Amino acid sequence: MTAFERLFASRKGLVLIYLAFLGAYLGASGARLRRHSEYNHFVYLADGWLKGRLALDGNPPNENDWAKVDKLTLRDGRVVKGIFGKTGAVDRFYPLSGRSETIVDEDIVSRTSIRYVSFPPFPAVLMLPFVAIWHLQFNDVLFTVLWAALNPLLLFLLLRDLRRRGYSKRSTGDDLWLVTMFGVGSVYYFCSVLGQVWFTAHVIGVTLAIGYAWASLEASRPVLAGLCVGLGFATRTPMGFMFPFFLLEAVRASGGWAALRQNKAIPRELVIRLLRFAAPAAAVLVVLLLNNYARFERFTEFGHKYLNVTWQDRILRWGLFNYHFLSRNLACALVLGPKILTQYPFVRVSQHGMSMLLTSPNLAYTVAPAEKSPLTRGLWVTALAAAIPSLLYQNSGYIQFGYRFSLDYLVFLVMLLAVGGRPFTRLFKAFVIIAIAINLFGAITFDRLNQFSYDDSFFPHGFN
Repeated sequence: MTAFERLFASRKGLVLIYLAFLGAYLGASGARLRRHSEYNHFVYLADGWLKGRLALDGNPPNENDWAKVDKLTLRDGRVVKGIFGKTGAVDRFYPLSGRSETIVDEDIVSRTSIRYVSFPPFPAVLMLPFVAIWHLQFNDVLFTVLWAALNPLLLFLLLRDLRRRGYSKRSTGDDLWLVTMFGVGSVYYFCSVLGQVWFTAHVIGVTLAIGYAWASLEASRPVLAGLCVGLGFATRTPMGFMFPFFLLEAVRASGGWAALRQNKAIPRELVIRLLRFAAPAAAVLVVLLLNNYARFERFTEFGHKYLNVTWQDRILRWGLFNYHFLSRNLACALVLGPKILTQYPFVRVSQHGMSMLLTSPNLAYTVAPAEKSPLTRGLWVTALAAAIPSLLYQNSGYIQFGYRFSLDYLVFLVMLLAVGGRPFTRLFKAFVIIAIAINLFGAITFDRLNQFSYDDSFFPHGFN
């Protein structure tokens, strides 16, 4: 073992990794660190819990992605909760439960609004002890930056474990290239320096993806894997679809599909693993469903249907997930590029972001491995399963620098690069350096220097 390898096998080397990425995130965050972000929804959610409330105490500080439910007292004595449609018949009321009906102003005796945070709540759970001290002034930007620097370190440890188990032949240097590509050569960079409800959720979701992937290897820690996938769902809904990796690893650890077909019965060991995996995931799901019912009178309603946003009409018409949105989202994920100009500012990025193949061109290597790993099928199935909900979602990730929804499964793509065996040539490393430059530009300019972004409506199914 060389001195370089000994360094990164020690605690000193691990601390060095954390501090290096922390410096990158602190530097790009800059003045944002002085106070909490404008969209600190999780802080409001945690503060409400501490005061015994599920809803906000009054109006939110802004009107960006808060759920709004109208509470009406009618002349016939009924009290109904729901929302009015924003298009078509403006007097059409959609209650929390039951059929829609027409309610005109003359029918209404009094009207109030109830405001909620509809985002999956686990990040607010992590903030609870800090919000208990600093209340609504808690700095979600600093929290996110400090947390974000943990993930490259955890990813490095995961990659080292792949080598220990014999799945990866990567050197310590190779693993550091992959960690660098992830930490500052992908959309993770710009998401780590902002705070804000959407990006904080991505950062914490990555932690849970790493924990889930690590615990799922050879189905060695089913309880931890189930807990991570459950909490992933409670952080970023698409992350609930990470479950295939553990299932396929559990089957592989039990002898594989051939052994199952030969035995014509499910081995007891496999059943126990699956039950231990399912139990914590189901427990988290039950808590989420009860929370949904307490707020929206439906177990399966998380509240995004009631977001007080300009495109609420398309949610009412098409739902949150629909094939209708697939072409737009595929364009954002795979082909959307920036505008190149002949004068300042020379480049402008769509507020729908850029293709992940532009922000992280090294991801193209995932489809050209030098060798096949026993993990390859499970990693691909899991990445695709986690990608599908976002590809069908009513929102592209707007507003963003790059396709941020890829963070739901980016860990699995990095693992594919690790086990794929293709040498990291000068070209590969050059792509990493290019990606760092692109994402540093995004981390510095996004939501700060608006001259480098533009809005557009070129998509086939309407604006945004």
